[in-house]
Amino acid sequence: MSNKNFDVVLVNPGSRRAVYQVLGDEFSAIEPPSLAGLFATYLRNKGLSVALVDAPADNLSPEGAAQVISEKYFPILIVMVVYGFQPSASTQNMTAAGETCRALKEIDPNSKIMMTGTHPAALPERTMKEEAIDFVCDREGPETILQTLLALKAGAKEGDADFQKIPSLWYWSDRVIMSNAPGPLMADLDGEMPAVAWDLLPMSKYRAHNWHCFEDIHARQPYASMHTGLGCPFSCTFCCINAPFGKPSYRLWSPDSVIAQIDTLVNQYGVRNIKFVDEMFVLNRAHVEGICDHIIARGYDLNIWAYARIDTIKDGMLEKLKRAGFRWLALGIESGSDHVRDGVEKGRFGYEDIIKIVRKTQDAGINVIGNYIFGLPDDTHDSMQETLDLALECNCEFANFYCAMAYPGSKLYSLALEKGWELPDSWIGYSQHSYECHPLRTETLTSAEVLRFRDSAFIKYFIHPSYLSMVKRKFGDDVVAHIQEMTRFKLKRKILEESSVRLA
Repeated sequence: MSNKNFDVVLVNPGSRRAVYQVLGDEFSAIEPPSLAGLFATYLRNKGLSVALVDAPADNLSPEGAAQVISEKYFPILIVMVVYGFQPSASTQNMTAAGETCRALKEIDPNSKIMMTGTHPAALPERTMKEEAIDFVCDREGPETILQTLLALKAGAKEGDADFQKIPSLWYWSDRVIMSNAPGPLMADLDGEMPAVAWDLLPMSKYRAHNWHCFEDIHARQPYASMHTGLGCPFSCTFCCINAPFGKPSYRLWSPDSVIAQIDTLVNQYGVRNIKFVDEMFVLNRAHVEGICDHIIARGYDLNIWAYARIDTIKDGMLEKLKRAGFRWLALGIESGSDHVRDGVEKGRFGYEDIIKIVRKTQDAGINVIGNYIFGLPDDTHDSMQETLDLALECNCEFANFYCAMAYPGSKLYSLALEKGWELPDSWIGYSQHSYECHPLRTETLTSAEVLRFRDSAFIKYFIHPSYLSMVKRKFGDDVVAHIQEMTRFKLKRKILEESSVRLA
């Protein structure tokens, strides 16, 4: 469908080059916007016409995305769905989202634009003030989008009483920002949003992470990512995942609903590489094993990865996960220091527990991607070295090295404001791999010191002889060559360049 008046266009804003620099060309994933796709299904089920524009997948600039929306779809309401493909990575997409909104308003000042997602939910008033938009949703989105659209279709204008009845809505009235009380979270995920509207997405353009396909590095497409649950019951201080839900929460699609989506992906789109986006998939045993049982019964040959924690992997789970096609688990290890982990409320597990679970997972035939964070508030140079030493000892099949970021909606953001610590001067500065990346300082380290350590640790890990030896043994020479190519790219960092100039 095209060149007709649509009720709503959902937009996934973003720029791979801005977020990842040169790594976005080959090494990063290109992920489908699963939440925008779920919102599309919700709205379609209410009888509305919906289009979806995925700017990163179609490699559209903000101006290009605005042109496509304005010339092709003529929507009543445009919704920027500002979520990230990592649990806390919504804010980094705000730069592209804001530029797209400004481009849309330049084309048609009367266009009606809403922002929803983790960042707008965390900073709704600021988002209303700073962006060229008409509405913000400060909770999970679907019902607020629906009621706003219906009000606009009924002829509601700025300031009309119709907008006062819409839950979780921020809006303008006589140049004053107004807001309504939040609505309840959706209770029936299976009934309201049973599946992503895959037919609205450019499915041939999505690509798995490089490490996800180490067992077949030349087969990263086709690829899909999907939710089996929403929210997270934990409260790690560095995470903002629960901002759209207003509290720690945890809701699940049924295993029957999940397998129905997998059936579609496998049989209609030929997908084998699948990511479960859930912030914490390996948690509810009945949910996990129910999904595994369905996949095993189908006999699908899948390559799935999902998130877990050291303290959520229980006896007997790994064997069934492996049989179902879970080839990778991402473990949130975060720090090698018990003191630093305690400071960010990251569970009661120690060094030996971490090594034990990593080895147990690997022994079950499942690859591990270890997630580590440098620059948590209590970090020193010594404790960051502890984290790197732990990573080298774990010798996971891949590792993500992050800097602590004060993401809006997280407790670290509140801490940074309280202490007066410098924050990025643009939203793209919250991207881990961007030129503008500006991580949070610690009590004893500057932001530049944290970032320099992180970038150095990344190279040290991926050129380490024991790591490359393990990779060659498990995955072969092609993957070793791929990793060596990856480590040849040195990310440019603005604050490190400025630091070097000051030291000169």
